[in-house]
Amino acid sequence: MKKQLKIATRKSALAMWQARHVQALLHETHADLVVELVPIVTQGDRILDQPLAEIGGKGLFLKELEQALLAGEADLAVHSMKDVPAEMAAGLVLEAVLPRANPYDALVSRNGEQLNDLAPASRVGTSSLRRQSQLLALRPDLEVRDLRGNVDTRLRKLKEGQYDAIILACAGLQRLGLGDRITQVLQPPEFLPASTQGIIGLQCREDDSGTRGLIQPLADPATMVVATAERTVARELGATCQVPLAVHAVLEDDVLRLVAIMGAPDGKELIRAEEKAAAADAVGLGERVAAGLMERGAAKIMATLQH
Repeated sequence: MKKQLKIATRKSALAMWQARHVQALLHETHADLVVELVPIVTQGDRILDQPLAEIGGKGLFLKELEQALLAGEADLAVHSMKDVPAEMAAGLVLEAVLPRANPYDALVSRNGEQLNDLAPASRVGTSSLRRQSQLLALRPDLEVRDLRGNVDTRLRKLKEGQYDAIILACAGLQRLGLGDRITQVLQPPEFLPASTQGIIGLQCREDDSGTRGLIQPLADPATMVVATAERTVARELGATCQVPLAVHAVLEDDVLRLVAIMGAPDGKELIRAEEKAAAADAVGLGERVAAGLMERGAAKIMATLQH
């Protein structure tokens, strides 16, 4: 009898692409494995008329997937790692991450303008306080407006003229075959991505040794090192998507470089911390960079967000 594995996934085009990608990798690795997708609508997918920061953050995109795992309705959940809170549900484990895709943000403008070329008071759409903060630090004259919905919805709103430009993740656009829509890649040192942006994570039950064994060949250790460092910063700061935190780690020749920015939502203050360490010290590096942000005033910025 063939082995079976059920993958829980959101129903959005991007989530389904990621789940099918993992399904294909599992089929390549285990020829005798039957892999079934279990599409689930999450609360984050249902509530589209309110900013994410107001309704509870990115954890809304995986709660139902985690419940399906814990109830035994699925064996594996495939996530965009930047949607996975630093603290996961008890009984679940992040068993593996795939090699990182493009981690950076993309500016997509209606008329092909780059960020510096947008007219004053241009409307730029994003639901991310991190993107808003860095955007206004570079261009305080722009008008940032909230933007929700899947990739297709956001691109449609841009085309309709509701926005002059929008900011999306490069990885999502490229995975959906929409890389040609990218007007400009926003990248370091001026613009840092979200923690673990561009990384696909595989989550399963901690006590499910069978599934853990099946997905282990897909694991990319170098990307896990980078993800660990970035997630540690977010965990130490208690950062959710309600916090304008940007984190980016790069691993080269066993040297891990980590830089993080905490910004005020209006872009008038950006706090930066940067360090490097051996790959084996990913957690310690993340803790030190988080401490560096706190020493420079991150707590003050976070306190203002709660009012």
